[in-house]
Amino acid sequence: MSSLPASPPPTAVTPDTALAHDAPALQTLRDAFRRDKAALLAQLQQGGGASTRNIHALLRRFAALADGLLRTLWQRAELPPDMALLAVGGYGRAQLFPYSDIDVLLLLPPHCSPECEDGLRARIERFVGSCWDAGLEIGSSVRTAAQCLAEAAQDVTVQTSLLEARWICGSRALCDEFEQQFRTQIDPHAFFIAKTLEMRQRYTKYENTPYALEPNCKESPGGLRDLQTILWVARAAGLGRNWRELGASGMATAIEVRHLARNEALLSLIRARLHALAGRREDRLVFDLQTAVAESFGYRSQAPDGSPLPMRASESLMRRYYWAAKAVTQLAQVLLRNIEEHLNPSTHALRPINERFYEKANLLEVASDDLYQREPHAILETFLLYETTVGIKGLSARTLRALYNARGVMDAQFRRDPVNRATFLRILQQPAGITHAMRLMNQTSVLGRYLWPFRRIVGQMQHDLFHVYTVDQHILMVLRNVRRFFMAEHAHEYPFCSQLAAGWDKPWLLYVAALFHDIGKGRGGDHSLIGAMEARRFCHQHGIAREDAKLIEFLVREHLSMSRVAQKEDLSDPQVIAAFAQRVGNERYLTALYLLTVADIRGTSPKVWNAWKGKLLEDLYRATLRVLGGRAPDPAAEVEARKREALVLLNLHAQPFEAHKALWDTLDVSYFMRHEAADIAWHTRHLSRHVNAPYPVVRARESLAGEGLQVLVYTPDQPDLFARICGYFDRAGFSILDARVHTTRTGHALDTFQVVAANQPGHYRELIHMVENDLVRAIQDTGPLPEPGRKRVSRRVKSFPVAPRVTLQPDEKAQHWLLSISASDRAGLLYLVARILAQHHLSVQLAKVTTLGERVEDTFLIAGAELHDNARQIAIETELLCALSE
Repeated sequence: MSSLPASPPPTAVTPDTALAHDAPALQTLRDAFRRDKAALLAQLQQGGGASTRNIHALLRRFAALADGLLRTLWQRAELPPDMALLAVGGYGRAQLFPYSDIDVLLLLPPHCSPECEDGLRARIERFVGSCWDAGLEIGSSVRTAAQCLAEAAQDVTVQTSLLEARWICGSRALCDEFEQQFRTQIDPHAFFIAKTLEMRQRYTKYENTPYALEPNCKESPGGLRDLQTILWVARAAGLGRNWRELGASGMATAIEVRHLARNEALLSLIRARLHALAGRREDRLVFDLQTAVAESFGYRSQAPDGSPLPMRASESLMRRYYWAAKAVTQLAQVLLRNIEEHLNPSTHALRPINERFYEKANLLEVASDDLYQREPHAILETFLLYETTVGIKGLSARTLRALYNARGVMDAQFRRDPVNRATFLRILQQPAGITHAMRLMNQTSVLGRYLWPFRRIVGQMQHDLFHVYTVDQHILMVLRNVRRFFMAEHAHEYPFCSQLAAGWDKPWLLYVAALFHDIGKGRGGDHSLIGAMEARRFCHQHGIAREDAKLIEFLVREHLSMSRVAQKEDLSDPQVIAAFAQRVGNERYLTALYLLTVADIRGTSPKVWNAWKGKLLEDLYRATLRVLGGRAPDPAAEVEARKREALVLLNLHAQPFEAHKALWDTLDVSYFMRHEAADIAWHTRHLSRHVNAPYPVVRARESLAGEGLQVLVYTPDQPDLFARICGYFDRAGFSILDARVHTTRTGHALDTFQVVAANQPGHYRELIHMVENDLVRAIQDTGPLPEPGRKRVSRRVKSFPVAPRVTLQPDEKAQHWLLSISASDRAGLLYLVARILAQHHLSVQLAKVTTLGERVEDTFLIAGAELHDNARQIAIETELLCALSE
């Protein structure tokens, strides 16, 4: 908790202010305090020394240790007996985490002020300085009661801090009088509004999810701050100071009190051990500490039931944390709405919806607390009504509580019930509200209890450096993305997807596929195949028509194939397109797979999607659609069509007659197959006057894909050219998304790169000018290739490294070799690979660079004499693996 705003000079004191003759005595106190705190820390870090049963007692001992030292120092300072020392903020709860703030208030009697009494001022400074010298890094304020009340009236943070004020020493009467005045002043209604608005802001800061991969166990949704907020508003309203009193006031049921206390103890123990292991205040479950915290709980890496894959100790801990955080968010919603209702009794009349439900203040309310026990069918009906009833914005506290207490009703028999199966399908088939309904079903634990395979992935982390959400949150994010394709108000986000969705007849089929596409994760084996099996079972159980079921199963099984082909294979190769078309089968399946693929990539991480990936997927979709439409791949016809379109574009720029001929005569079919007409025209405009020039020509423009730059390099070929270009982009802070390398008949390299800068300016003119000048100098450098730089990797990569993988195999025509690399991403990685290839005299024909969060999946089409020697192949692969492992 933030400390009170400090009075200016008296509290801004450093250890140097302590009097010299006090130093030995203060050192003795400091040593004793450190020794006793170290003993408590040791007890906390021992597996059996602290548990959820005794964590609060241990935190009280930390607070008592600080209390004792403060009392000793207070007595030594000889402060007036009519002053009081109060603990405020979190310290005021008498449960002090090892490295939390120690906030104190030096409460002055009404007639007193340190500004007008020099002697008092000196003694206060001496007390605060002695606290620092004795090892207490306190936050202190010096105020009269009137000043405190004035500050509290202006700032809800100060008001919250004073709400938990606790007497430590000094005048007890002054403390009691201040507490009475404070209770009289506080407005429970205004305080509730302020704290709920503050809570909403905090949720927004942490992306409204308890499932962050590095959650803040204090501030994140579902963290300790949620529990504190409940108690703060309850205390301000006079409803109780702890869970037991809250239950006695009727705000919480007995089972809710038990669950609140249990989850608070778990979160407190996690936070305390985080502090102890970090040796500082650390409230985030960062990757660096997750394993250590997990092992302090006794978790060890092991295989989960029925899975050959080992579960990390950190995964076990995080799943337990997520379940606790989820329960806290549910219970917080129930209790805060109950307290709000107590403070502001609703004047809204109950409007009956049917015999089981009412509408009350735009919230859906059950007709009786035991409705779900008596009529289990009403559980899923709740969410159907939430979607279909006009004006309903959420569920009332009574409904949320009834759902929380009805979890045991949702058993195997409930899942097999034909009525429930029909209701669940109706929820998915509604024209609006699907995303909100599914999220609400997950928040209330209904989704996982009805869709049993989904329960297995709730709170499951994904240590692939690709997804930033847990599996269940990722699935719901993908469902949201698919849903938005069918909403007119979101058509501007992905116009092509929205165009395709407008002609789709059964959106709910895609929603089912989204729900199941990753549902097989964490169970060993190929999650796509496991998910397809679960989807097939779901369709059979829910009576979905055979053709629709086949489509859903196909989408789940193949949901990774389109992104793999688009990002790793040569889309200019007609055989690649033909093979993919054969795999898809028809236009309906292709369209559905395209929509799911875009939604899936967008739902993994904000960093993963970019305009270039979108272009690759759209190019693959259009090329495959032509094949499925009966147009057999005809390279010659395709080349002629692109040439004609390029000439039309050139004429728009008033190019001289046949100015293109000199350049085009040096280019073969593969160049025209790999470049679109717009690129061919751009190349021709800038190179027609430089054909076979002995110097490098570099041109750059804003990428037509809508992000980054497109860079053209034309220069006499040289063995290390690709490596030099990669080295320049690395030094200049660019990431290469795609490289298309071509060698003309006259021995010139004509290469095109798609690059993005880490910090791109709003305009590209300066960036383009820099690239066009500096890259020429880099190419003309005749010195040896510089050593790759040693650059630090991110914390995620350190905590969850990807085992490097290198595969080298000939393509189907046995003319080139396909090099595939998978590794943890780090700056300079592409240059590292390019440099090794250059050292072995291997030329790069095509490079596709795929960055998946903090993992890279790069594919290169290469050629060179050393590839025809098995021993040299092994040497190249070994060298690459060693370099990627460093």
